[in-house]
Amino acid sequence: MTTTPPPPSSSSVSPTSPLPHTLTFHYLSPTAKHHPFRLHTTTQPTTLTPTPTTNHQPFRVHTTTQPTNLTTATTQHQALQDQALLTLLQQRKTEEAWIAYTHSAHLPNPTCLSRLVSQLSYQNTPTSLTRAQSIIHRLRRDRQLHRLDANSLGLLAVAAAKSGNTPYASSLIKSMLISGYLPHVKAWSAVVSRLSSSPDDGPAEALKLFAAVTKRIRRFSDQTLVANSLPDTAAFNAVLNACANLGLTEKFLQLFDEMPEYNCEPDVLTYNVMIKLCARADRKDLLVFVLERILVKGIPLCMTTLQSLVAAYVGFGDLDTAEKMVQAMREGRRDLCKMLREGRKFERPARNESDVFDKLLPNSVNSSDYEPPLLPKVFLPDSRMYTTLMKGYMKTGRVTDTVRMLEAMRHQEDRESQPDHVSYTTVISAMVKVGAMDRAREVLAEMSRIGVTANRITYNILLKGHCQQLQIDKAKELIRDMINDAGIEPDVVSYNTLIDGCILVDDSAGALAYFNEMRERGIAPTKISYTTLMKAFALSGQPKLANKVFDEMLNDPRVKVDMVAWNMLVEGYCRLGLIDQAKQIVEQMRKNGFYPNVATYGSLANGIAIARKPGEALLLWNEVKERCGGMKEEQAYDSSSALPVLKPDEGLLDTLADICVRAAFFKKALEIVACMEEHGIPPNKTKYTKIYVEMHSRMFTSKHASRARQDRRRERKKAAEAFKFWLGLPNSYYGSEWRLQPADGDEYASDSESA
Repeated sequence: MTTTPPPPSSSSVSPTSPLPHTLTFHYLSPTAKHHPFRLHTTTQPTTLTPTPTTNHQPFRVHTTTQPTNLTTATTQHQALQDQALLTLLQQRKTEEAWIAYTHSAHLPNPTCLSRLVSQLSYQNTPTSLTRAQSIIHRLRRDRQLHRLDANSLGLLAVAAAKSGNTPYASSLIKSMLISGYLPHVKAWSAVVSRLSSSPDDGPAEALKLFAAVTKRIRRFSDQTLVANSLPDTAAFNAVLNACANLGLTEKFLQLFDEMPEYNCEPDVLTYNVMIKLCARADRKDLLVFVLERILVKGIPLCMTTLQSLVAAYVGFGDLDTAEKMVQAMREGRRDLCKMLREGRKFERPARNESDVFDKLLPNSVNSSDYEPPLLPKVFLPDSRMYTTLMKGYMKTGRVTDTVRMLEAMRHQEDRESQPDHVSYTTVISAMVKVGAMDRAREVLAEMSRIGVTANRITYNILLKGHCQQLQIDKAKELIRDMINDAGIEPDVVSYNTLIDGCILVDDSAGALAYFNEMRERGIAPTKISYTTLMKAFALSGQPKLANKVFDEMLNDPRVKVDMVAWNMLVEGYCRLGLIDQAKQIVEQMRKNGFYPNVATYGSLANGIAIARKPGEALLLWNEVKERCGGMKEEQAYDSSSALPVLKPDEGLLDTLADICVRAAFFKKALEIVACMEEHGIPPNKTKYTKIYVEMHSRMFTSKHASRARQDRRRERKKAAEAFKFWLGLPNSYYGSEWRLQPADGDEYASDSESA
C-alpha cells in the first residue's frame, strides 16, 4: 500500500449511525439523532502529546514535582497491554482482541489499532464492521486518525462496500485523500465499482471519486512512488460503467482515451460495458461492431459478451434478432457477425461526422471494406442466454412462448443449457404478470419436486403477485413458508412488498407492523420503505404520522430523501384539505433545494378543491403559468428564472379548470384550457358545460347594485360569454333562444342579463 507521509489528522467525523428506534402505530417516539459521515477540516494544531481516552474517564498525565516513577510505571503497563493485544491479533483471536481493546484504559499503539481494524474488516460481518467503524469514530473524535495505516483504512472501505454500505466506504476513501493517504487501487476501485451500479447519484459519485484519486496521483511526477494506487483496467471498467449507466458518451470516450496513459488495455469487460453504452445511446446498429472489435483486437471472447448482446437486442425489443442469434449458436455457426450485419441493413441510424462512436469503434466507419470476422470457436447458448430470451417474451406478454422455451431447455442434452432457478423464476414472473397466481405456485412446487432450489427473488416475485391480486392472507402464508420451510430470510424487498400490499387493502396498521418487524430483524429500511409507509398514513388520513416517518427518514443517513417523499408528505395533508399545512411543507421543500413538480401542484390543486378555497387556486395557477413558459421540461433551468421549467399534465390543469369554472372565474378558466390545448391536452368540454349549466345559468346583475359592483359584474359577464362561446353554448356572440329540459321537467331559461 503506497502512502505519502500523512500529516497529523485534524478530521472529525460523526459516529456510525445507530439503528433507528422502532415505530409504534399510535405514536412515533423521537428519533435518535443520526450522524452522517462527514469530514471537517480545522486549522487548530494537533497537540504533540495526544491525551488518550477511555470509555469512562479520560486518562490525563498531570505535571508534578514528585519523581516520575508513576508515569514510568503507567507507560510500562500500557506497553504490556499493547503487547498482549498484539499477541491476540497475531494468533487471529479477533474476538478476544476486541474485548481487550474495549477494556483497555488507553488508546493502543498504531500497530495494534491498524491490525485490529484490518482483521475486523476481513471478518466482514455486520458486528465486525460496526466495531471497526467505532474505532474510526473514536480516532476521529480524538484527532488520532493518523495512527491507522492506509492498508487498514482501505480494507475497511472494501468491506463496507461489499456489505452494501457504499456511502460510508466512499467517505472513507475521501477522508484518506484529505488526510494525505493514497489508497491502494484495489480499495478505491472497489468503491468506484459499487457506486457505479448504485441508484440515485451513485454513478455521478463514482465519476467524482475516480477524478479525485487520479488528480492526486497526477501530482507525482515519479509515478513509481504511487504505483500501487495507479488505476488499472478494472478501475477504468468501473468508471466506464458509471458513464454507460448515465449515458455520458463524451465522458466515456475521454476516460477510454486515458487508459493508455496508465498502461491499461481494454479487455473484454471494457467492451461489454460499451455494449451497454450503445444501448443507452439508442445505437442498436453498433452492437455488431463491438463484437467485431473484440475479435479483430484478439481479445479472448467469453459467453458474457454474447449474453450481453442478446440482452441488448431484447432490451431494444428486437426479439427476432435475439432469436436468430440464439438459433445460429445452437446450429454451431461461427458467422454471427455476418448474420447481425445483415439485420443491420434495415436500420437507418442518424450518423454524425463528430460521432463519439466513430472513435470508440473505428471499424464501424468503413465496415463495407472488410469481411466480418468469424468467432474463434463454436459457442453454444447456455441457460442464462435462454433465460434472457424468455424475459423478452415475458415483457411482451408472450407467456406461451416463455413456457415453451422452458420445456425446450429441459430437453437439452448439454447440462449448461438446462433450466436453473433463474429460468424457473422467469416463468413464475411471467405467470405473475398476467395474474395467473395458481399456475405460478404450481411452478414453485415443481421446482421443489425436481430439486431446483428457489431463492429469495423467486419468493419476492410471488409475494408481489399475491399483493397485487389483493391476496394478503396468501402473501402472509407464503412468507411464513419462505422462512420456516425454505429457510430463506426475507429482505427489505420482501417487507416493502408486504407493506405496499397492506396499503392496497387499506391496512395502515399492518403496514406499520411489517415495518417494525423488518427493523427488529436488523434489516435497514430503504427509501422505498419510508415512502411506502408514508403512503399508508397519507392514504388513511393520518398526515401527522406520515410526517413523523418523514422526519425519521431525514435523520437516517443511509437513505436520501427525494421528491417522492416530499410529495407524499404534501399529499397526506392535501387529502384532508389542510392547505396551510401543505403549503408549509412546500416551503420547507424549497429551503431544502427541492422545487415543486407536477405531482406537488396536482396534490395542492386537489387539496384546494377539497377545502373549497378557489382563491388559492388562482395563486397556484399563477405560479404554474409562470413556470410553464412554453419551454420543454428537459431544459434544466429557465434562463430568466431560478425555478426549473414545468410541463403540466392533464390532471393538474383539469383540476384547476374545474375549480375556476365552479367559482365562476371564467377568465382564468379560459387561460387554463388554452394552456391545455397548447400542450396537446384535450379539455373536457362536456364536464365544464354541465358545471356551467348547473351552477351559473341564472347569473344576473341586480339593477340596485352599486356602479362599481355592476362594472365588476359586467367584466365577469364578458368572461362568461367568452367561456360560453368556447363551450359552444348560446352566447352574446351568436345569440339564440335556447332551453335545457332537466329530468324533473323544470325549465332553465336564459335571461337577457344571464351570463
